[in-house]
Amino acid sequence: MWKSLSDRLLRLLFRSAANSNSGEPTDPRQQFLALRFVPRLLRLIWRTSPALTLANVALRLLASAYPVLLLYVGKLIIDEVVRLVATPGGSAGALWGWLATELALALLADLTGRATALVDTLLGDKFAHQSSIELMEHAGKLDLYQFEEPKFYDKLEKARQQTNVRSALLAQLLAQAQDAISIVAFSAGLVVFNPWLLVILLVAVLPSFLGESHFNSLRYALYNWWTPQRREIDYIRYVAASDATAKEVKTFSLSGFLIDRYRALSERFYQDNRRLNLRSAAWGGAFFALGTLAYYGAYVLMLQQALQGQLSVGDLTFLAGSFRQLRGLLQSLLNRLADIAAKAMYLQDYFDFFDIQPQIVSRVGAVRVPRPLQSGFVFENVSFQYAHSEKYALKNLSFTLPAGEKLALVGENGAGKTTLTKLLARLYEPTEGRILLDGQDLRDYDLNDLRENIGIIFQDFVRFSLTARENIAVGNIGQRDDLGPIQAAAQKSLADLLIAKLPKGYDQMLGKRFNDGVELSGGEWQKVAIARAYLRNAQLLILDEPTSALDARAEHEVFVRFAELIAGRSAVLISHRFSTVRMADRILFLEQGMLKEIGSHAELLALDGKYAELFRLQAKGYQ
Repeated sequence: MWKSLSDRLLRLLFRSAANSNSGEPTDPRQQFLALRFVPRLLRLIWRTSPALTLANVALRLLASAYPVLLLYVGKLIIDEVVRLVATPGGSAGALWGWLATELALALLADLTGRATALVDTLLGDKFAHQSSIELMEHAGKLDLYQFEEPKFYDKLEKARQQTNVRSALLAQLLAQAQDAISIVAFSAGLVVFNPWLLVILLVAVLPSFLGESHFNSLRYALYNWWTPQRREIDYIRYVAASDATAKEVKTFSLSGFLIDRYRALSERFYQDNRRLNLRSAAWGGAFFALGTLAYYGAYVLMLQQALQGQLSVGDLTFLAGSFRQLRGLLQSLLNRLADIAAKAMYLQDYFDFFDIQPQIVSRVGAVRVPRPLQSGFVFENVSFQYAHSEKYALKNLSFTLPAGEKLALVGENGAGKTTLTKLLARLYEPTEGRILLDGQDLRDYDLNDLRENIGIIFQDFVRFSLTARENIAVGNIGQRDDLGPIQAAAQKSLADLLIAKLPKGYDQMLGKRFNDGVELSGGEWQKVAIARAYLRNAQLLILDEPTSALDARAEHEVFVRFAELIAGRSAVLISHRFSTVRMADRILFLEQGMLKEIGSHAELLALDGKYAELFRLQAKGYQ
């Protein structure tokens, strides 16, 4: 009956919700289903700091008693004053005693409130920091392909943005418990005098609660629907005012275009939000008026009882104050419950992210990579297909990469060269077939140990806003405090010459994001990136076109030096310049994800196939 009544009330008051453009359910009951995540949040809070959590609970239990005690002592003071006026010459000792008691309670209430606020702040900050750390830790465990899914980014964005929501929810949950205890105490006092006051109280607060629940549901739906657009808004804001994009924005006069696009998106969001807030404000005002009328109806009832002699002046003061505070507490409790339920839906987004699990993990009983490698890698009919793609990136690929061999990968853009290197490092798993390392399936090896034995420098390597020392140490972050190996790696990549010119040498901040940062040219950044590969004590090194910003001669010198310095280790080189890859022991030519040709430079020229044709075309361009 109650469920049916509440449903009819909601449909009557908020029929326009059916026309919401959010595409998400706006039934307030959906919010309360999300409350199942609250216990999980409480466990996180406890894990963050048991001491602060216990202190907060104890302080709020203490604080919940003060309002009732202060009001009741006030009643006793008024009754004592009335008695003394009616009986002149009586002793005022009790009056001063109760006044001193009220003063002490007031001081204790203030101290308790300040202590609670302090503990709230400390626990909230600690929880926010801890949850952010856990978010980064979990993101670090996930697979590369998951980061390439737009839906994953939506979940990640929601989880990132909700640190404040989680901290606010923490404070609200604790305040809810405190108010609930105060409500029980005040309700007991009202029931003793007149149980009908509680019925009137429910009439005063329930409509407002239902309305708040509904509009919180609509706000979440709007937030959820706008997540992809907000990411686009943030991206446009970044592109329009970033040092990384400034050249293109100015050269192609993109500023006006970007601003217009930003304005259109933000205006649409503003209008959607405006309509929702106008409706919320209108209904909120109506509900407040209803609650106020109910309050004064109860006040009239209490005044009639006082005029009939059923209540003393102190009783009237206590009841009126109790009803007023109880109304406020109950209103706050219910509204906060609706808000907690709404925030719990955001909490669901947060835990949804943590429920995403990596698929590429170490098997139980995984083995370590042999040192040194004996036979090397073998691809057996390996195929790979990206999610949501009908086309295979690699198809039926079979070849060997013996230990100690330098293999070059060539082919047109999209041929599958980078995908192949990611399969070697188990950043992806083959869709079909298998990869062997020293005769054992690559999936049998411990994942972390495997990746420690493989060093990759991609074409789109990251230019970290860190010091020169730290930028090189990225290759083996455990050696970040050992300058010797870092300097040796810089010498091998020729990065030491440019670092010597920096004002602070290896301690110079690189990039323009922070104060005193120095920006490097594309070629200089590539030398720093290649130093990372040298620092990594890996048995297989992969250079995926990291020298594309260098001219042909400079790239050739880098690869010659690279081949000399990694003697005894395996290597995979990717380059569009055939004059460079010819120094590899063998060359694998990929076409549309399939092995077209494989052999040494001389063998492929003698074959007079596709490689030979493209080599001659490129060589002709240099004549």
